[in-house]
Amino acid sequence: MTTTLRPERPEEPVPGGGRSRRWQICVNGRQVGGLRTTALPWGSQWWGEISEMEVAEGRRRGRGTVGALAAEEVLRGWDCTRVDVNIPAGATAALRLAHALGYTERMCNMAKRLGPVPDLSPGLTARPIGAAEYPDWLARARAGYLHDLVASGLTEQQARAKADADHRNVLPQGPATPDVALRRLYGPDGTPLGTLWTALRQAVLPNGLPLAWVMTVEVDPARRGRGYGRALMLLAERECLAAGVRDLGLNVFSSNTVATGLYESLGYRVTNRILGKSLR
Repeated sequence: MTTTLRPERPEEPVPGGGRSRRWQICVNGRQVGGLRTTALPWGSQWWGEISEMEVAEGRRRGRGTVGALAAEEVLRGWDCTRVDVNIPAGATAALRLAHALGYTERMCNMAKRLGPVPDLSPGLTARPIGAAEYPDWLARARAGYLHDLVASGLTEQQARAKADADHRNVLPQGPATPDVALRRLYGPDGTPLGTLWTALRQAVLPNGLPLAWVMTVEVDPARRGRGYGRALMLLAERECLAAGVRDLGLNVFSSNTVATGLYESLGYRVTNRILGKSLR
C-alpha cells in the first residue's frame, strides 16, 4: 500500500509573502486524512509549519508518520530550514508522533478567561513607555527574545531573522501602534521595576471575540523574586479588561519553568504545544 500527499486546494498566499497549501493524505489514491503546509519568510530564510493534520481512517498504521515526512519534503522544496508543529493540549497521539519524528518542544501557548482583577499593590504605579524610552526598551526586549529563541533550539541566524520580523510586524508604529499597551512598572520611590508589552487584539477566537496576547514581561534582574512579575501580569489583565477584551493568551518557552509556574498560579492553562526541528 502506498501513502502519498495529493493537493486538496490551490496554493494560498499568506500575509507577509508566505505560502500555504492544504493536502490530502491518500493510500492507493484514496483519502484517509489531511494536513496543511505553510512557509513564512523570516529575513532571508523560510520557516515551515505543519498544521491541521488528521488521519480519519486507518490510524496506527503509520499513515500519520508518512504524511508528516512527506510534508517535511514539501517544506524543504519551499526552501524552509526549520519546521514547527502546533499540537493542541490533550492530543497525546500527535505529541507521541512528533517526538518519534525528532521534534522537541520549544514553547507552549497558555490562555485564561479573565475575571475581576485586584488593584496593584500599594505604592506600585504604571506608566506608558513613550517615544523617548522606546528605543532602549526595544533593544532590551529584542535581546531577551533572541536569547529565548536560541535557547529553544534555533540557530543565531534563525533567531535574529525571526526576532526582526516579529517586532517589525507587531510594532509597525512603535509605541504609537494601535491596540498595544507598553507599560513600565514603578515602585514607591519611583524606581523602575519592570516592563510589559501586551497586544490587546492580537487575534480573533472561533466565537468571534478578540484575544489579547502578552508579548513580553520583564522584571529588572536585581528585583526578581519579589512578586513584580505577578504584578505585571495583573496589570496586563487590567489593560485587557479596560479595552473590553476578556481573553488573554501568551507564549512561554519550555525552558522557563519559573514563568510557567507563575502563569499556572494565576489560572493560565496550556492550549497548544509548539515543537520544532531543523530541516537541514
